[in-house]
Amino acid sequence: MSMSTGALTGLKVLDLSRVLAGPWASQILGDLGADVVKVERPGAGDDTRAWGPPWVAAPEGTDAPRQAAYFQCTNRNKRSVAIDLATPEGQAQVRALAERADVVLENFKVGGLKGYGLDYDSLAAVNPRLVYCSITGFGQIGPYAPRAGYDFLIQGMGGLMSLTGRADGEDGAGPQKVGVALVDIMTGLYATIAVLAALRHRDATGQGQHIDLALLDVQVATLANQAANYLTSGVAPRRLGNAHPNIVPYQDFPTADGDMILAIGNDGQFARFCTIAGHPEWATDERFATNPARVAHRGVLIPLLRQATVMRTTAEWIAALEAQAVPCGPINRLDQVFTDPQVQARGMRVEMPHPLFGPVPLVGSPIRLSASPVQYRHAPPTVGEHTAEVLRDWLGTPPGAADKTGY
Repeated sequence: MSMSTGALTGLKVLDLSRVLAGPWASQILGDLGADVVKVERPGAGDDTRAWGPPWVAAPEGTDAPRQAAYFQCTNRNKRSVAIDLATPEGQAQVRALAERADVVLENFKVGGLKGYGLDYDSLAAVNPRLVYCSITGFGQIGPYAPRAGYDFLIQGMGGLMSLTGRADGEDGAGPQKVGVALVDIMTGLYATIAVLAALRHRDATGQGQHIDLALLDVQVATLANQAANYLTSGVAPRRLGNAHPNIVPYQDFPTADGDMILAIGNDGQFARFCTIAGHPEWATDERFATNPARVAHRGVLIPLLRQATVMRTTAEWIAALEAQAVPCGPINRLDQVFTDPQVQARGMRVEMPHPLFGPVPLVGSPIRLSASPVQYRHAPPTVGEHTAEVLRDWLGTPPGAADKTGY
């Protein structure tokens, strides 16, 4: 086991979750130094191992098992153990690990682990200091609690898709999901925050607790200003494409060779834009001089701006606007993202050595800690890669014992 000197060094996390929300949380904890043990089904492992193509490229002439890029995105800094939860032996093994854990993460259906004796009440009875985080679609209570929850469904049910997509009446209008599983990602972030808060409480009181996180709750909570707009006005916001409901101009605009984003947040920025665009009179026009006026006259202003922005290339606009501190930017493809000098300077692409696949490319952590920085210790593992090692480290199991019990 490679040693950590991260902020969470010494913390033991038992990860029973699969797919994205739970694994996203455990990867963050692992990046921060925790010893994360990922429990997987023997053979198949996490569902996302098979969610390809694309697959991680294996060296020529090897018979390395296929591993999907999807799995790679959320499973570094973890050790994998292969345990069959359907067997009494496997259940006993997980209980023994949980007795020694600080944190358990799981995303089974409500009540799904009770029959295995691996629910919060069962494990808290043997480890009262345990922080146990359950992630479900709809939470532990309520009429929808028994249902399975998936990111796409929650984006629809939680209102996000009513806000995302082209406005009604435009070509291509209609609800649209976000291009990544954003609800899962946000739930993973909230889970991490909740776990750290519960650990702080435990350190102060000696008591663990159960965390109940629901994807639907997270989606509703992160509607942010759009939810506040509705609660304040009683009017449900509608889709505006790339436009902003409260700020104008704050959207995409066509250029001579593509598109760019203007993100103008105050009247001074707007006045500077107008000067650069050759229309200083817009900044003093009572319809456009203030942001509330621009929001009210959006339908008049935006076509005028579009007529102006097509007169220069994206690069020309960005150079001119950035020189006057007017927020703007390109709309990059991912190949352009990872060649961007700022992204490169921040180290957002990393490579980690893997025993079967050689160097594997991954997206780096955005967390920058000056005294206890993120470390990249374990590449995303193969199924059961660390079973014997973890049983020895956590339980003191002698070498070979894992084979005798079928793990």
